[in-house]
Amino acid sequence: MAFSDDETIQAEGSATSTYALAQLRAYIDAQGDRQGSRLPTERQLAEEMGVGRRAVRRALEVLENEGRITRRQGAGTFIGSPPAQPVTRDALIGATDFFEIMEVRLRLEPQLAALAALRGKPAQIARMYDLSDRIAQSQDADEGELWDGALHRQIAEAAGNALFLSLFDIVNQVRQDAAWQAVRERARGGLAGHAVPVAQHRAIVEAIAARDPQGAAEQMRVHLFSIQEKLMRLGSTDADLSAIPEPGQPAIA
Repeated sequence: MAFSDDETIQAEGSATSTYALAQLRAYIDAQGDRQGSRLPTERQLAEEMGVGRRAVRRALEVLENEGRITRRQGAGTFIGSPPAQPVTRDALIGATDFFEIMEVRLRLEPQLAALAALRGKPAQIARMYDLSDRIAQSQDADEGELWDGALHRQIAEAAGNALFLSLFDIVNQVRQDAAWQAVRERARGGLAGHAVPVAQHRAIVEAIAARDPQGAAEQMRVHLFSIQEKLMRLGSTDADLSAIPEPGQPAIA
């Protein structure tokens, strides 16, 4: 590893950190596409640049903050940003609000309903009818949520697209958290408010059974827009979302 020596004078006094930073930036730029390659140790860098280790350490902190290097405890320093880590369910719940969930659902589930109308097998459609009946017959909110989630997943499965199904499952894991369920139930108004979503679910299933992809997508949009509107109304009332448990925390009955 070679550094230019035409600015050696800058390695004296208070300019040492700035000098080290400039030299390291130039070196990283010269590496081109060698992302992930390992840098020499702080001691080696200090010796080669003729500066103190403290100056090198400060320069590396700046480069790490810029995302140009990654420092791993016990392994060393590497060019490039750290590899993306898988997003966990808890991280998604903590970083997602109700309206973000609805934005994704409104773009994903109408398409799933349309594909289900084109590809759904008779046995899957029969299952949808059964699930919509179970939603209508639910005795409490918990049971209603259970069958509601099962119906939406059956539609996603009937779409016959494994990638779409995996995306649906990710969203569904977030929306099935107890805090999200509590908010949705308040927006519906308890069991007394279940008549509308029950009718909407039936309309979705009937459009799928009729092999009407446009109708199925539109009925799903109507259903999801209805939920979104109620959530927005709930958020603007005195009984605001601050009274709902934090994501990941159990809902209080």
